[in-house]
Amino acid sequence: MNILAFMKPRSEVTYLCTDNTAREAVEIMHKNRYTSIPVLSKDGKYVGTITEGDLLYTLDAVGRDEMKNIKVSSIKRHRDYETVNINETMIVLLSRASNENFVPVIDDSNQFLGIVTRKELLNYFFEHNFMVL
Repeated sequence: MNILAFMKPRSEVTYLCTDNTAREAVEIMHKNRYTSIPVLSKDGKYVGTITEGDLLYTLDAVGRDEMKNIKVSSIKRHRDYETVNINETMIVLLSRASNENFVPVIDDSNQFLGIVTRKELLNYFFEHNFMVL
C-alpha cells in the first residue's frame, strides 16, 4: 500500500494561492465548510495551511473592511501542517494524519500533488481491518 492509493489529487482539492485575499479565504472556507485549507505559491508549491484561527486573528488585528486588502501570503500562520513526500512510508503518513484533518502530499521539488484525509485513512482501516466483537 502506498500514499497514492489514498491521495485526493490537486485537481480535486480546494486550495488558496498566496495572492488570494483574506476575504476570499474566508468566503472559500465558509462555502466549503472547511476549518483549514492548503496554500500554494503561483508555481504550485506547498506554502502552508491557513486555519480559521489564523483568519480570526487577522480579522481582529485589521478589521473586517481591511480583509479584502490583506493577501494570504501576509497572514501569520500559527503552524503549518506537515507534508509527506509521495514516496514516504505509510507509517509516516499515519503519524502525520493522527494530528491533522489532512496531510499535504508533495514531490521531491515541493510541488503540491494533493492531500490525504484522515477520514479516508480511517474508512480504509474500518473496511479492511476492523472487526466487531
